[in-house]
Amino acid sequence: MKGVDFGKAAGDYARHRAGFPPSLFERLAALGVGLPGQRVLDLGTGTGTLARGFAERGAEVTGLDVAQPILDEAARLADERGLRVRWLRGRAEDTGLDGGAFDIVSAGQCWHWFDRVRAAAEVRRLLAPGGAFVVAYLDWISLPGSIADATETMMERANAEWKWRGWSSGNLRWLDDAALAGFACREAFAYDVEVPYSHESWRGRVRASAGIGASLPPDAVQRFDDSLRQMLAERFPADPFVVTHRVFAMIAR
Repeated sequence: MKGVDFGKAAGDYARHRAGFPPSLFERLAALGVGLPGQRVLDLGTGTGTLARGFAERGAEVTGLDVAQPILDEAARLADERGLRVRWLRGRAEDTGLDGGAFDIVSAGQCWHWFDRVRAAAEVRRLLAPGGAFVVAYLDWISLPGSIADATETMMERANAEWKWRGWSSGNLRWLDDAALAGFACREAFAYDVEVPYSHESWRGRVRASAGIGASLPPDAVQRFDDSLRQMLAERFPADPFVVTHRVFAMIAR
């Protein structure tokens, strides 16, 4: 999808996109990922939801992203929690960082945006011996008749280039990417969680998506948001409500 710039939606992204749940970090820690003192590089960090989670658990974290506005939001959110994270602007495919400098390299909600062959090779270069590579996602599930399903119908009408209806973040091709880059030990897991939203926060979450706020012009975003407000009021008046999301993680060593 062309013309996607999450920097345009940085405010909504920081305020309304649900961060990874504590349960993900607990599961990763049980697998030796995100432990106190580990050196972590979070690629495509966005507003830093993975970076902050690792920093809260005592890791030494660097977050890297191409969009300065979203890095600014990441820094603000970390500062509000008293967390120390180093924020850098750069690309996952060519970070410019020293080889072998990290125990963990992670990519949350972003691996599909990269040149995956080049990015996986860069991850391999950056990791110290025995290090781990983590790809994680948290995405709504558009079950038939659900709020997410109805919203995706509207997104298709608003943006003809948005082709991700029913997107599954638990993509096992990420395991293939790791295999092709030479990672010998690979595994993945997935589970569902219920994420609460108000009408306002759901609208903000959708505005912060690639198909709306990160790609449409401001007037089109406003028209979509007005329509979404009306649809929620008419079809799903309960406020707040919950939306099923799927957590997915791949770990390669």
